[in-house]
Formats: sequence, structure tokens, C-alpha cells
Amino acid sequence: MGPTRRNILAGLTGIAAAAVTRGAWAQAAPGPFTLPPLPYAPDANEPHIDAQTMTLHHDRHHAAYVAALNNVAKDNASLAAMPVHSLLTKLADLPDAIRTTVRNNGGGHANHSMFWQVMGGRGGSPDGDLLAAVDRDLGGMDAMKVAFSRMGVGQFGSGWVFITVDPSGKLALAARPNQDTPLMEGGRVLMGNDVWEHAYYLKYQNRRADYLAAWWNVVNWDAVAARYAQAKAGTLTI
Repeated sequence: MGPTRRNILAGLTGIAAAAVTRGAWAQAAPGPFTLPPLPYAPDANEPHIDAQTMTLHHDRHHAAYVAALNNVAKDNASLAAMPVHSLLTKLADLPDAIRTTVRNNGGGHANHSMFWQVMGGRGGSPDGDLLAAVDRDLGGMDAMKVAFSRMGVGQFGSGWVFITVDPSGKLALAARPNQDTPLMEGGRVLMGNDVWEHAYYLKYQNRRADYLAAWWNVVNWDAVAARYAQAKAGTLTI
């Protein structure tokens, strides 16, 4: 049986309610860890990443990681006092009962906080010191994009693909499962792309390779260059 007029109206009402309550989702996790706002409108990455995906990804998925992390922090004062990048380097010191929760949700919070920063642009290429580093360490932009996307496609199940940066400015590629991050080993992330299905499935379904290729069109290279400068200055956190 096809959709009835009542069902259609109910669906539209739900969409309208979701739009009205968008800010409520973003404020649903009181505690020491906070959900950063998107630095651009949800439709800023259209047509490559749709506004609905951006809204759900930020307001539901990222907010859930923050809420879970704050829930653990309520009963662990020392955890609550640490910034997330420091917390992730001390996972081995945490009690067994909370270690996995902090790993998954702290990693998710750090990864997504970085992710929003490096998008909202128009793609293209970096210049200056960052382009020189890509040429030196990753074989140039074309080779870097091919290797990065191949690593993202090859990540089994859910995870992330990153470009890491060390204090000297040296770049490298890395992939991690789930919400793991090079921060957990004391590294620093220049930029990265989320290859969990929630990042792309509404638009691309199972075509992860297409999503990875399209993603380069929304990279904000000015923001990435600023992160690169912070890494070399020793001030880059997440």
C-alpha cells in the first residue's frame, strides 16, 4: 500500500520538528566536554555532502559521543579535568570499567571535532609550506589523494583515514578502525576523513569510493594550513 496523505503529513511534521529542535540536540550533553558548533551551515558542503547527513552526523552522532563521555566524567573527576587530546594518551591508566567507553567516545569526539574544521571549503590545493610538505612527504597532491582514498576504501568496516603531522612538519598517511585516532599514540592529526557509513550512506549508499573522491571538493585548505602551522608551533591539539 502506498503512503497515505496522513502518513505524508506526519512525515513532513517530523521533518519540521527536527529542524526546530536542531539546536536542542546540539545542547543535549551537559558536562566538561562540549559539542563544537559547525563552523558553517549544514548545506555548505552541498552537493558533495548533503545537509541532512551533516545535520544528523553533527547533531546526533557527535552529540552522542559527547553525552557518553560526559556521563563517564560525572563520576571521574580526574577524567573531567583533562582535555580530550590528553585523555586519549592515558587510556592505559584508566579503570577497566570505563576504558572502552572513553576510547570510543573520546576518540569520536576528537575525530569529529577535527573533521568539521577541515571541511566547508571549495577543494583545490594548498599552497606554501603545506603544499611543499605534501610534495616532499606524500609524492604530490595527485599521489596523496590516490593513496588516501585507497586507504579509506580499504579500511574494513568503520573507521577513519588520516594525514598525520609530527612537530617537524613531516606528513604521513594512517588509517584507524572505529573511533581510534593517532592521538592515542601521542601523534597529531593534520586532517582526516570519516569512513563510517553514517558519514555518507544517505547520499552514496555503499559507494564509499565515490564519497571519498567527492570529499576533496569540500576540503578547506586554508583551515588545514592553519592546523599545519599549529602543529609546527606545538599548539595543535585535536
